[in-house]
Amino acid sequence: MGNKPIVIGIAGGTGSGKTSVTKAIYDQFKGHSILMIQQDSYYRDQTHLPMEERLKTNYDHPLAFDNDLFIDHIKDLLQYKAIEKPVYDYTIHTRSSETIPVEPKEVIILEGILVLEDERLRDLMDIKIFVDTDADLRILRRIQRDIKERGRTVDSVVDQYVNVVRPMHNQFCEPSKKFADIIIPEGGQNFVAIDLMATKIQTILERVSVL
Repeated sequence: MGNKPIVIGIAGGTGSGKTSVTKAIYDQFKGHSILMIQQDSYYRDQTHLPMEERLKTNYDHPLAFDNDLFIDHIKDLLQYKAIEKPVYDYTIHTRSSETIPVEPKEVIILEGILVLEDERLRDLMDIKIFVDTDADLRILRRIQRDIKERGRTVDSVVDQYVNVVRPMHNQFCEPSKKFADIIIPEGGQNFVAIDLMATKIQTILERVSVL
């Protein structure tokens, strides 16, 4: 294969709709040469810490991620080498012993709140996207998700948002927007932007003759 895989980074705050954007783009090309990797898979292994320490983990801080491993895996995929993607187990707040085999593809989508924060990650990307959504809508989505999917109370979600999520967003996530090539307002509801990105990826796939 003479062409290097194309790497697309999609960032945005919690509840911004970045996952919806990523999934909408990915679903249009499912079955073709495209893969999606979430930065959340690369939270640091914490098996060396007692549970009480793991419970204090700030998942919105850059240091929560094992970007060294993330970058090594992306570089392997760029050389058309398969990887063993880690699996993070939130019930025990550390990495699972299981891994998921991932085969290299022609288009690689990286999704996560801080994928644009690390310069080393940005340097591996061909297209950088930031999904930009108003804070009031993001917190409402966060409350709805955490209550429905994680069994949390409104008070606990709001407390975490005010004391951890919002400060981390303002300090690390929001500033990374300036590195984006494309800013998509309103996340998964912005069908025009999604269609434009899908058209761009279609062009890339046709160029490398994989369709």
